[in-house]
Amino acid sequence: MEQLKVDIDDLSAFFLVIETGSFARAADRLGTSKSIISRRVMRLEETLAARLLTRGAKGTQATDVGQNYYERAREALAQLEAAGEAVAEAVSDVAGPIRMSGPLSFGVTHLARALSEFAAAYPRVELDISFDDHSVDLVGGGYDLAVRIGELADSSLVAKRIGKVHTVTVASPAYLDSFGRPEHPDDLSNHRGIHYTNVAPTVNWRYADGDGFKSYRINGVMRSDNGDMMLEAAKSGLGIARLPTFIASRAIQSGEIEVILKAYERPPVPMHAVMPPGRATTARVRALVSFLNLKFGTELL
Repeated sequence: MEQLKVDIDDLSAFFLVIETGSFARAADRLGTSKSIISRRVMRLEETLAARLLTRGAKGTQATDVGQNYYERAREALAQLEAAGEAVAEAVSDVAGPIRMSGPLSFGVTHLARALSEFAAAYPRVELDISFDDHSVDLVGGGYDLAVRIGELADSSLVAKRIGKVHTVTVASPAYLDSFGRPEHPDDLSNHRGIHYTNVAPTVNWRYADGDGFKSYRINGVMRSDNGDMMLEAAKSGLGIARLPTFIASRAIQSGEIEVILKAYERPPVPMHAVMPPGRATTARVRALVSFLNLKFGTELL
C-alpha cells in the first residue's frame, strides 16, 4: 500500500476548521486568509481521497469519515508533540499552546489568578481559556484539559485530582424569619428550593443519613445553571440554595446568608483536571496540572 504523505499545515487547518466550526474562524486563529485554509483542507482531502467536511445551514461540519480521521489524527499529533516536548523538557523548556475549559464561577474567582501566575512562570506557553458551566466535548472541541467539579462518569479521559470542593445549604436571614429554619432535611418539604440545573437537575437533595445518604424533596421556586445567579436569589430571600463555598463564603461572612443543615452535609466532592489521553502526556499540560494541584490540592474550596 502506498504511504500517504500528509502536510502538517494541512492537518492543522483541518483541525481548526472542525474545532471552530468555520473556515473564517480557523483563518483568524492561524492569522491567515480563509482561501488559504480552504486550499489546505482541499489538499488534505485530495491526499486522502475522501470528503472530510460539509458545509450547511449550521456551518461547517465533519463527515463521519472526517470526524473519525480528526479524532485519530488529533491524538497521533498530540503524541508527536509529546515526543518533541520530551526533548524540550530535557532542557527545561515547557512551551506551546494549551486550550482549557473550566467552570464559570470557579474560573473567575480562583482559576483566573492561578492561570495568570502559571502564564508568568511559563512565558512560552500560550493559554486559550474558556469558562463555561457546561461540560464541553474535549476531543471534539480540541481541548487539552478541563477542570471539572464532582464525581466523574466513566470515560476514556485521563483524570488527575487537584482539589476538593465543599457544598453548603444556605438561606437569607429574612427568608428564615419568614419561613422558619429547617432543623432536619425532612423539613425541606415545607420550603422553597433554588435548584441548580447544570448537573443532573432534580428536586431531590441528598444529605448524610447514618452511614449512607438519603434524598429529600424540596419544591422549586427557581432553577438556574449558574451558581452566582442562585446566590443572588438566596440573598434576596427567594428560597434555600445549595452552593459551593467558593461562591457562598463571602455572603456567609457578611451575614447576607446563613448556613443551615450543616450536620447533614455530604463530604467534599473532588475536583479533577481531565484530559484526552494523548494530551495528558505533553510536558506543558503536565506542568499546568501539577501547578493547579499545588494551588488547590491542599485547600478546601
